[in-house]
Amino acid sequence: MCVEVINGKPPSKSNSYRIITLRSKGGIGHGSLAKTDALRAYENNFYLQCQKYRGANINGLFKLFLKVYYPTNRADLDNSLKIILDCLQKCDAITNDNKCVGIVTEKYIDKDNERIEFALREIGKPVSDELRAFVEPMFNI
Repeated sequence: MCVEVINGKPPSKSNSYRIITLRSKGGIGHGSLAKTDALRAYENNFYLQCQKYRGANINGLFKLFLKVYYPTNRADLDNSLKIILDCLQKCDAITNDNKCVGIVTEKYIDKDNERIEFALREIGKPVSDELRAFVEPMFNI
């Protein structure tokens, strides 16, 4: 498949939920998690920007190849992964993130253009030249 670019900094999973109290009819409350406004905004922007994969409904096993561009070196790379997988599922690029069998990711610094660049590869499908060109530099050891 092809490379998709989503502009904006993905929020970290640890900062994307807040604890709320839900009240039942009897007045007894219990804790729950609610998405922050920042997470909802990122999910909406991801959906609008995801043109190449939106609606692809990849149902089989797949691998995610991802480059994350942060404004500084402070962000942890792994904190963005679950949010990105959830966004892929929300825009119907994939049917379920539990079908992900591999993630190859790299962190870059670009203070002027926060973004992610990613490609999905369905297991058992041919690899396009565009995907090969995107992924090969990630394996330079």
